[in-house]
Amino acid sequence: MMGNYKALIFVALAGLVTAGCSEKKKTEDIIVPKEEVKAPKGPVRMQDYKQTKDIQWLGKNYQVEILRTADDSLQMVKDEDGQKFVDNRISLRVLRSDGSVFYQGGFTKAAFENCLDNDYRKTGIVEGFVFDKVDGGHLVFAASVCHPQTDEYIPLVVTLSSTGEVGIRRDSDLDTFGNEEEDNDD
Repeated sequence: MMGNYKALIFVALAGLVTAGCSEKKKTEDIIVPKEEVKAPKGPVRMQDYKQTKDIQWLGKNYQVEILRTADDSLQMVKDEDGQKFVDNRISLRVLRSDGSVFYQGGFTKAAFENCLDNDYRKTGIVEGFVFDKVDGGHLVFAASVCHPQTDEYIPLVVTLSSTGEVGIRRDSDLDTFGNEEEDNDD
């Protein structure tokens, strides 16, 4: 009787070994998990930004103040996923050394309209606005309108003359190597 049990155990083990070593059927099907499309969240707002810089212009001391704030009163833009973004408003003040205001104004995407193509008019927001340099009788600012949360943008140059006139144009001269003379002035 013991021999029957041994034989039975041997047959069962042989069957398990054979089943474990047998080749599984291969399939050419590739299973890819479904990509979950995230629902857009509430409107995205950029952080406020403030730059204050003391400068010498036309032999006198001035202070340039730039403030960027998200402005809910401006039309929001949407990206390709339907995510909404709040556009920004730029406030610029140039103060004389006695604290009096030489220039005070604001910029929205509408101010740059003539420099934008239809895509950026519809889906761009004002992202950057910083003081760049003094160029003779002009203060020069670098500005940009971008597609939100991307590296895509249109660079702009804003100038302010000594008579308070504002000029806006696309920046066609991208400074990728820097200017050693200007870098040493800082």
